[in-house]
Amino acid sequence: MNYRHAYHAGNFADCVKHAILLVLLKALARKPAGFCVLDTHAGCGQYDLSSEEAQKTGEWKTGIGLLEESEDPALQDYLAAVRDLGLYPGSPAFTRHVLRPQDELIACELHPEDVRPLRRLFRDDPQVSIHHRDGYEALRALLPPKHLKRGLVLIDPPFEKLDDFQQCAQAVSLIRNRFRAGIVAVWYPIKHRTPVRAFYNALTDAGIRDIIACEFLLRPALDPSRLNGCGMLIVNAPYGFEDEARAILDAMKTELATEDRDDMQVHIERLAEE
Repeated sequence: MNYRHAYHAGNFADCVKHAILLVLLKALARKPAGFCVLDTHAGCGQYDLSSEEAQKTGEWKTGIGLLEESEDPALQDYLAAVRDLGLYPGSPAFTRHVLRPQDELIACELHPEDVRPLRRLFRDDPQVSIHHRDGYEALRALLPPKHLKRGLVLIDPPFEKLDDFQQCAQAVSLIRNRFRAGIVAVWYPIKHRTPVRAFYNALTDAGIRDIIACEFLLRPALDPSRLNGCGMLIVNAPYGFEDEARAILDAMKTELATEDRDDMQVHIERLAEE
């Protein structure tokens, strides 16, 4: 219960996560049938980058602070959404931005100090339901969605616990059993390779197929005490996703380059075919 995303909002990992999320949401919105998004670790919903928390770390300055003036075509949907939404959006705000009248968002948040602003943000919004509960536990209760057959589950835990990768692998298996038509997106940190590879192996050993891992590395993943990069693991990705994701990550690699970031890398790997 110690993690507060306000200190990290808008950093490079947020930018990667949200730009990839937006690709998935817009793909769902291309078809007329409604869809449901379940966000298991929703946070506050939006973040003031001038706040004491954000200013204390300044992480956003080498994230969205470097991207906001980019003219790269691959980043324009993401940057337009950031501008339209005002304060730096969390994943629920990006999701709500894409929803049409036939779509819905279910957002779960366990931290009491974060669920309150999340409720205020979506107060009286009939398309958004907020649950003050553990996101992993909510999967069994809320999937499959009652009224909609398509959708996306976003899993974005703080990774403070030693078993978070294990919990993510178990959650993906559960989702694939209960919501076969849904897209699954998992954000994860990359500090060193061992836990990430174990995560991949756990999924493939469980029989999960159609997995794409999108990784963005600031530096080689050699120091387990640092956030060296991050990834988005996508199961059941929409058609054309890999090309869009690669264009976004390549653009970020160019725009986020600084003097101490001369060895950034982008990896997109298909782990298992359907």
